[in-house]
Amino acid sequence: MPGPDLPPPDELFDIDAWAYRWPSGAEKAELVAGILIFSGEFDERDVEIARRAYPGRQVVLNDGGGIEIHPASDTPPHPRS
Repeated sequence: MPGPDLPPPDELFDIDAWAYRWPSGAEKAELVAGILIFSGEFDERDVEIARRAYPGRQVVLNDGGGIEIHPASDTPPHPRS
Protein backbone atom coordinates (compact mmCIF):
# COMPACT_ATOMS: atom_id res chain seq x y z
CA MET A 1 0.00 0.00 0.00
CA PRO A 2 1.47 3.35 -0.97
CA GLY A 3 1.51 6.07 1.66
CA PRO A 4 0.30 6.24 5.24
CA ASP A 5 -3.26 6.27 6.52
CA LEU A 6 -5.00 9.61 6.88
CA PRO A 7 -4.35 11.25 10.24
CA PRO A 8 -7.19 11.32 12.77
CA PRO A 9 -9.53 14.33 12.37
CA ASP A 10 -7.98 16.15 15.34
CA GLU A 11 -4.39 15.90 14.01
CA LEU A 12 -2.55 17.85 11.33
CA PHE A 13 -1.62 16.36 7.95
CA ASP A 14 2.00 15.48 7.31
CA ILE A 15 3.69 15.65 3.92
CA ASP A 16 3.37 11.89 3.29
CA ALA A 17 -0.40 11.85 3.83
CA TRP A 18 -0.78 14.94 1.64
CA ALA A 19 1.39 13.47 -1.12
CA TYR A 20 -0.27 10.05 -1.31
CA ARG A 21 -3.92 10.20 -0.21
CA TRP A 22 -6.76 11.11 -2.54
CA PRO A 23 -7.50 13.85 -3.65
CA SER A 24 -4.34 15.81 -2.79
CA GLY A 25 -2.15 12.95 -4.02
CA ALA A 26 -3.63 13.07 -7.52
CA GLU A 27 -0.97 13.65 -10.16
CA LYS A 28 -3.64 14.90 -12.55
CA ALA A 29 -7.40 14.83 -13.02
CA GLU A 30 -9.11 14.31 -16.35
CA LEU A 31 -12.65 14.19 -17.66
CA VAL A 32 -12.93 11.43 -20.29
CA ALA A 33 -16.33 10.79 -21.86
CA GLY A 34 -18.04 12.12 -18.73
CA ILE A 35 -15.95 10.02 -16.32
CA LEU A 36 -13.65 11.68 -13.79
CA ILE A 37 -10.21 10.05 -13.69
CA PHE A 38 -7.70 10.90 -10.96
CA SER A 39 -4.19 9.62 -11.75
CA GLY A 40 -1.93 8.60 -8.89
CA GLU A 41 -0.91 5.64 -6.76
CA PHE A 42 -4.10 5.02 -4.82
CA ASP A 43 -5.52 2.03 -2.99
CA GLU A 44 -8.82 0.90 -1.46
CA ARG A 45 -8.48 3.43 1.39
CA ASP A 46 -8.66 6.21 -1.19
CA VAL A 47 -11.57 4.57 -3.00
CA GLU A 48 -13.57 4.62 0.26
CA ILE A 49 -12.82 8.34 0.71
CA ALA A 50 -13.86 9.06 -2.89
CA ARG A 51 -17.12 7.11 -2.42
CA ARG A 52 -18.05 9.46 0.42
CA ALA A 53 -17.24 12.46 -1.78
CA TYR A 54 -19.33 11.13 -4.69
CA PRO A 55 -22.27 9.30 -3.07
CA GLY A 56 -24.37 7.14 -5.38
CA ARG A 57 -21.69 6.93 -8.06
CA GLN A 58 -19.50 3.95 -8.86
CA VAL A 59 -15.92 4.62 -7.75
CA VAL A 60 -13.30 2.18 -8.99
CA LEU A 61 -9.56 1.73 -8.73
CA ASN A 62 -8.14 1.15 -12.21
CA ASP A 63 -5.16 -1.04 -13.12
CA GLY A 64 -2.82 1.96 -13.11
CA GLY A 65 -3.70 2.88 -9.50
CA GLY A 66 -5.99 5.76 -10.52
CA ILE A 67 -9.48 6.43 -9.25
CA GLU A 68 -12.40 6.65 -11.68
CA ILE A 69 -15.80 8.14 -10.86
CA HIS A 70 -18.54 6.52 -12.99
CA PRO A 71 -22.29 7.21 -12.99
CA ALA A 72 -24.61 4.98 -10.98
CA SER A 73 -25.63 1.84 -12.83
CA ASP A 74 -26.78 -1.73 -12.29
CA THR A 75 -23.80 -3.00 -14.28
CA PRO A 76 -20.20 -2.70 -13.07
CA PRO A 77 -18.15 -0.01 -14.78
CA HIS A 78 -15.30 -0.80 -17.16
CA PRO A 79 -12.24 1.15 -16.00
CA ARG A 80 -10.70 3.34 -18.71
CA SER A 81 -7.07 2.97 -17.67
